[in-house]
Amino acid sequence: MKNALALTSIAAVAIAGGIAFATLSSAQDSGRTTTTDAAATEQTVPSRQITIWRDPSCGCCDAYAEYLEGNGYHVTRIDDPNFDRRSVEAGVPEQGLGCHLAEIDGYYVSGLVPAEIIERLVTERPEIAGITLPGMPANAPGMAPEKSGTLKTYAFGEDGVTVYSDE
Repeated sequence: MKNALALTSIAAVAIAGGIAFATLSSAQDSGRTTTTDAAATEQTVPSRQITIWRDPSCGCCDAYAEYLEGNGYHVTRIDDPNFDRRSVEAGVPEQGLGCHLAEIDGYYVSGLVPAEIIERLVTERPEIAGITLPGMPANAPGMAPEKSGTLKTYAFGEDGVTVYSDE
């Protein structure tokens, strides 16, 4: 009886393996593999987890965090009265500091950057340290109910500072 059960188990594994191999071979014949598709999908899905270091007395940072949550992000807030020093250490130019520092998917985001710009950053994955929206523009998310007008966001990294977005 034990031998029959063992043989049945081995046969089931062999059949399952044959089906898996046939499926893989079929996918390779069409020029794709299931593993490659999964890896490609995994690479194109940007993170929705963002951490914000903020001055504990800054109300616009809370409004901005709520704005991000409303856009599908999972926000971790960390009170840090020295977020500006942390920002400079992360590479944000002193003259380009925003009202808080955030980190998402290996990038730094300084200031009240609109969600669509953050999404572009983590999707395109440019070779920069991060982006900044300097100061506290009155028409930025967190300061206004919604973005209005244009906002100039800058990229920063080893190659210096450049305009990332002017929209």
